[in-house]
Amino acid sequence: MRILCLFCGAFSAGIFLAQYLVPERFLLSCALAGFLLACARFLLSGDTGKRVLLIGTGLSLAFGYDWLYLRQTVGALSGAYDTERTVSMTLCDYAESASWGARVPVRVDGVPGQVLYYGKRDLLELRPGVTLRDTVRLADARRIRESDVTSFTSRGVFLLAYGRGNASVESERKSGNVRWWPVRAGRAIQERIREAFPGDAAPFLSALLTGDRTGLSVSAAVNISETGLSHVLAVSGMHCGFLVALIAFLFRRRPRTTAAAGILTLVFYALLTGAKPSVIRACIMLSMLLIAPLVRRENDPPTALSIALFLILLQNPFAAASVSLQLSFASVAGLLCMAPKLYAALRGDAPSGVRKFVAASLSASVSVAVFTAPLCAVYFGALALIAPLSNLLCLWAVGAAFVSGLAVTALSFLCAPLSALLAWAPALLIRYVLFCARLLSGVPLHAVYFANPFLKYWLLYVYLLFALARPLKRRALAALLSCVTLFVTLRTGQALYNSGMDALALNVGQGQSIVLTSKGRFALVDCGSSNRWMDAGTIAGQNLLGMGCRRLDALILTHYDSDHVNGIETLLARLRVKTLYVPEALDDNGNAADVLALAERYRVPVRTVRERTAMGFGLGQLALFPPVGAAGSNDLGLSVLASAGDADLLITGDMGQDAERLLIRRYAIPDLEAYIAGHHGSKYATSDELLSTLTPETVCISVGANSYGHPAPETLQRLSEHHCAVYRTDLDGAVHLRMNPTRLPP
Repeated sequence: MRILCLFCGAFSAGIFLAQYLVPERFLLSCALAGFLLACARFLLSGDTGKRVLLIGTGLSLAFGYDWLYLRQTVGALSGAYDTERTVSMTLCDYAESASWGARVPVRVDGVPGQVLYYGKRDLLELRPGVTLRDTVRLADARRIRESDVTSFTSRGVFLLAYGRGNASVESERKSGNVRWWPVRAGRAIQERIREAFPGDAAPFLSALLTGDRTGLSVSAAVNISETGLSHVLAVSGMHCGFLVALIAFLFRRRPRTTAAAGILTLVFYALLTGAKPSVIRACIMLSMLLIAPLVRRENDPPTALSIALFLILLQNPFAAASVSLQLSFASVAGLLCMAPKLYAALRGDAPSGVRKFVAASLSASVSVAVFTAPLCAVYFGALALIAPLSNLLCLWAVGAAFVSGLAVTALSFLCAPLSALLAWAPALLIRYVLFCARLLSGVPLHAVYFANPFLKYWLLYVYLLFALARPLKRRALAALLSCVTLFVTLRTGQALYNSGMDALALNVGQGQSIVLTSKGRFALVDCGSSNRWMDAGTIAGQNLLGMGCRRLDALILTHYDSDHVNGIETLLARLRVKTLYVPEALDDNGNAADVLALAERYRVPVRTVRERTAMGFGLGQLALFPPVGAAGSNDLGLSVLASAGDADLLITGDMGQDAERLLIRRYAIPDLEAYIAGHHGSKYATSDELLSTLTPETVCISVGANSYGHPAPETLQRLSEHHCAVYRTDLDGAVHLRMNPTRLPP
């Protein structure tokens, strides 16, 4: 009986239930229920009773431990929320750039876990171990502007500290402490990589070895994501597996030596790369898989995995909500549970080395894809259908680049000139991987996007289909049915946008991105978000690709504020754009220059709108109005009127009430069926005069979590008084407006 597997698995399952389903007030009741289940052991005999005891005990301890952890961390901090204090804090890592300065995890005496501190950009010059003193405003890391988030707590961060700008260095004595050597080693490796490797090879190798993807170009990151290769840049069990495979090759037929050397190598690698949580998780997983020979036990992968998960969740139950943890364990589970059988089926009896290599690569990539596809659908909204081929072509090169790149980087500490000479080999492998990713991302139907609401049902159908198709011949038929139903599902999703004209206000948080489409023509008005966790370019790109768009006819920017333009680079990396329409570049924050530089890099023609501009658009037309305001980027932006017959939609960007009055007086704008509320529902936009003159029937507010009070109560009151049907992207998600005209132009 797998005693440890049952207990650790039940404990882990209980933690996941506590994190995702069970409210805090019911945790102790669930712990009692688990205890009563364990007591049922006395009513059952044999192995069944033992299993019930182990499962009940694991569940009871999990719910009780989660309750206790909440009391010791979140409960102890609840009195600190929304207060200002002067604190001393020790930097735990190197700072990274943030929207308005820099941020860094710190330790504060008497505070459990880590605190994420936001301060000025001079934080970027400080080393881990430095002690700062500052007056900070403390906030709950679990909720930001009424939105539940897990990106912080899953890393052990329960407080956010916003500096008031008077930080001072209190002490640098601790910066040389051995405790900070791993973090400093990780930074030293990144610096050596940047010095030794050219172009995109340096950020790729830095991501491959340390998990730091900040230097990777947007186009390379998009290509890697679109082809299902993102996992190679997230330090995980695969990377540690490369090292273990190398150790196993060196110590063939000596399992205990392999296990001991492998575990020591993993510990060294974790320290060398900065002891980041993702690296530590991967090392724990692999160490548990290796430890069996050392304790003279039979290797049992399910037991090893369950123990690893138990240890990780014991340290921080909130880690259950970590996307990288879930993907890592799903990947390893796929490799252990499905890959061996699939490999045997693909290899057959042929002794060919090529066939074995192909069988091993395909079985690994397919197994990982099967176990991670639901997670990718939920978290990333995409499924890379071409992943088996891209992994077949690239995994061998990634493994070779990992081992050779690590060796060259280590050598650079001893002899920099020699390492520079040897860097060409891993750099060549990296260029090959990036070339394959760029080539395969251009293949039609290389990925599908769950912006199509029917795809989630198709994915469930495919899993059920293959679960029922046991014999191999039936699975071949299941594969054929999957392809046919996929084509039907994609066409059905595209058919949702078959009105005279359709508008889709995307949910990009506090920002704006509006898709317009009519009979195969596509336009996008703005593409940005001020919420860092929302990538407007990815959201817009996935929705457009899901609609069947392969080229965007028009990308229209109302103005250059970041929450309207900062997703453009990601969008251009995914889609070709025929023309970019912009207002005069009058902004003083540099966004206009960045946008125009991106247009030049991606070879997109730019047209500056200085007068009313009309263009045919499927069954209707688009009219672009030049700026009408006197000053300010908001009032000096473009407006867009989308018309299909007698159905009209107006978009005014962040235009204020004075500019709205000028707009409706200067141009003959018809009565509106729909209106995108100005400035995300600000009280200074969507005036009474506009509502009275244009009488929109439906108003959509593009808004997300914010500190500005959008949408303002005054705006909502005005809309109510004018009897407008109101939809909000923060409450309703993406809002689809169908403009079905009663008459169309001849």
